Amino acid sequence: MKLTVGERFAILGVLPESGDFLTLKVMRLLRESLSFDEEEMAHYGFEERDDRLYWDDDKAEETRDFEFGDRQNELIVTALKKLDSSKQLTDEHFSIFEKFVQEKD
Repeated sequence: MKLTVGERFAILGVLPESGDFLTLKVMRLLRESLSFDEEEMAHYGFEERDDRLYWDDDKAEETRDFEFGDRQNELIVTALKKLDSSKQLTDEHFSIFEKFVQEKD
């Protein structure tokens, strides 16, 4: 699945903070795969200002391809559905909700 920088951050933001051991292991691997190495950080021009992270707007729509295992996908879908049912989805979740939830239904 192709994800933009913003979508990667949105997924990282919805993952649960706790769970059983297997969930924690899967979340750790998922966080590592979605995180940014030094080369990517330089490419996207990451810059922290006023406790916020910014990147080059001209590269905002660039994507990177990711493959998720069944358990990783389930964690993301469950987190998004929970936000949806509690009416806490925001605009930043829109595209990942479409990719992970609506395309699967």
